[in-house]
Amino acid sequence: MIDHDTKRVHVTAVVLRHADSGHILTVRKRGTSMFMQPGGKPEPGESAVDAGIREIREEIGVNLDPTQMRLLGVFSAPAANEPGYTVHSTVFTHPPVQGIAPAAEIEEVRWVDENQPLTDDLAPLMVTRILPALRTQG
Repeated sequence: MIDHDTKRVHVTAVVLRHADSGHILTVRKRGTSMFMQPGGKPEPGESAVDAGIREIREEIGVNLDPTQMRLLGVFSAPAANEPGYTVHSTVFTHPPVQGIAPAAEIEEVRWVDENQPLTDDLAPLMVTRILPALRTQG
């Protein structure tokens, strides 16, 4: 949901790691240049978990197990693709899944090694909130 009065974008995001390397999945939507965690805006009345499961199915073609969704946190950061807006995101982790492929509005997927220098095309939410939370989670 986008609240134009407060300039906030409300989303759900899911952190997925590669089963072998442990790298973090990022996606880039068609017509944009920034990579971020897959996810999106909840529909009216939809829980954050249900929104994450639906968005992952739509964006990368896999079904997540709702019992495996773990809350990482609720974070805010400058929105990557909506200048002047803040993204407010409920972020979950989920164990690795197989069969990831770009679908719907996703043009590209990329696995990021958080232990290597980060590129400047990663969303602020990932760099300033999600990665630090993952490091403290252990």
